[in-house]
Amino acid sequence: MNYIGSKYKLLPFIRETVLSVTSGDLKDTVFCDIFAGTGIVGRSFKGAVKKIIANDLEYYSYVLNKNYIGNHLEIKDKQLYINKLNELSGTEGFVYRHYCRSGNGERQYFSDENGKKIDAIRQTIERWKTTGKIDAPLYWFLLTSLLESADKVANTASVYGAYLKKLKKTAQKTLIVEPADYELNDNEHQVFNADSNELIKKIEGDILYLDPPYNARQYGANYHLLNTIARYDQFVPQGKTGLRNYHKSSYCSRNTVQHSFEELIRNAQFKYIFLSYNNEGLMSATEVRQIMQKYGRYAVAATDYQRFKADKTENRQHKANNTKEYLHILEK
Repeated sequence: MNYIGSKYKLLPFIRETVLSVTSGDLKDTVFCDIFAGTGIVGRSFKGAVKKIIANDLEYYSYVLNKNYIGNHLEIKDKQLYINKLNELSGTEGFVYRHYCRSGNGERQYFSDENGKKIDAIRQTIERWKTTGKIDAPLYWFLLTSLLESADKVANTASVYGAYLKKLKKTAQKTLIVEPADYELNDNEHQVFNADSNELIKKIEGDILYLDPPYNARQYGANYHLLNTIARYDQFVPQGKTGLRNYHKSSYCSRNTVQHSFEELIRNAQFKYIFLSYNNEGLMSATEVRQIMQKYGRYAVAATDYQRFKADKTENRQHKANNTKEYLHILEK
């Protein structure tokens, strides 16, 4: 999934730093990824620790982490159910009516064909769940498979803040549900769908990894359609882009980010805290240091990182943007 702020390319840097600071033996540790997003960091530590605690307030993220983190045992017949979903004919449901050109004559997040397929598949997964045909692990696996496969044929530049006027090549392809993957192990893990500043008061562990939003862009707006497919609830889409009501994070406002961040650090019952943050964030490196060093021994690691972002021109090309990625470290 093409995800803003993804730490996939930074995983070697993060893992090396965490292992260095914690002396490397993690088999008896509890690792918490409390702003989990797609769960890529938690997934990279899943096989090395005793337990992962994954959390994100966005529901699509919760779904992904229920599969990638929560699922840890083999799921029988999962390919059989994937095949059944791919055999379905389309239906004119909520996604088609509100997010396809022929549905409302305006929005074009998906082709008409793919919008109908998403509706048919999503309705079928929910029906299988409510009738008891599938259990919870299979439900989260199938729903994750749909979200990731739908994202591949979305008619957007990268996020769902806007759709493209014409169907791009990838959006013209017929949706095929590809099976998601997850790591098998013997350990049970926890996945939450909660406000991080509230959840932190109720959990404890050894390593807390923080990857909050850096800037004013709200994930609830940028990925609203993934939330809509995941929840598949009824509401009236608002505005040209068809937004749903969404939570506005205090980490996306310069007026509130420092207060929320310090509150999180103060309440954290973890020995080691690692914060990913770059030099374009709402908080400066100095501000982060001043807050964290109040609560223990502070250090920082940094690496240069080339990320890509869409420009504002009609052709939506992607431009390289060099940033410095910091991993702020606190031993409480």
